[in-house]
Amino acid sequence: MEKTVLVTGGGGFIGRYVAKALANNGCRVIAIGRGRFDELHLASLGIARWYERDISRLSLSEIREDFTEVYHCAGSGSVALSIADPYSDFSNNVLTTRDVLEFARERSGVKVVLASSAGVYGATTSLPIGVDTILNPVSPYGVNKSICETLCRQYSDHFGVPVAIVRLFSVYGVGLRKQLLWDACHKITNRDVMFFGTGEETRDWIHVEDAARLMVCAAEATVSSTRIFNGANGSSVRIREVLQRLAKLLDVNVEIKFSGMSRPGDPIHYEAEVLGSLELGWRPQVSFSDGLAQYARWFKSEVGCHKEQQSVRG
Repeated sequence: MEKTVLVTGGGGFIGRYVAKALANNGCRVIAIGRGRFDELHLASLGIARWYERDISRLSLSEIREDFTEVYHCAGSGSVALSIADPYSDFSNNVLTTRDVLEFARERSGVKVVLASSAGVYGATTSLPIGVDTILNPVSPYGVNKSICETLCRQYSDHFGVPVAIVRLFSVYGVGLRKQLLWDACHKITNRDVMFFGTGEETRDWIHVEDAARLMVCAAEATVSSTRIFNGANGSSVRIREVLQRLAKLLDVNVEIKFSGMSRPGDPIHYEAEVLGSLELGWRPQVSFSDGLAQYARWFKSEVGCHKEQQSVRG
């Protein structure tokens, strides 16, 4: 029997891939989020019905279909934005999560899957980072995500809402137009090779397709209460190495340099312990080498198309 599910933020980077993974898993997917999409585009994402809503007006009560699961992918995902505009980050992350949980409470039997963040861990010196690590967020973004998780536990413990929390580490893939890889591609192609930090910082990268599949697996394994999973590969890569490899893939011969100054809210080292995720039967399928090469090809194609469009307009 076909299962109907809802994806919030279905037009966003992670939400689009989650919708596709669910459709591939035989679900009927309805989605809510920003942007207008034609039927052909929605069909390519596996979305059966689309509700256009701004994240600040995430009214789930307008959705008439019955569904059994909500994949909450809507929200802000920028540490810098959370520092520049903390109220917006709080509204987009905490208040939308509250709305989703309250909706699930009112519709008994609805399961919630939260796309959380490794930002909740903040400053930690013990690696790899397990899901039982004491949370010590160092940015408004990390604090707000931890509040979202607290709300999830509250609604699970007191109102019986089943919740799966997936703490995503460095998610990347085709279509990502923000954060380190996107900014680095622009800087490298413009031969602006000075970056924040020392280059020795490490991150645990997970391809967005693997992240989406993990969220689906986490939902299937969560029957009651709250379960927490790390969304990562379980291995780390130095930022210096990532940028050097990216420059090579972009065919730009430059020397990557670092300022030695860290940005507020940026952790030094991240590497996840993913045993709980592996116990679901989930495995990362896209290696970082393959995923990075795929991203570089996509970026070059995007830049080429953009330049061609500018030339036509000119």
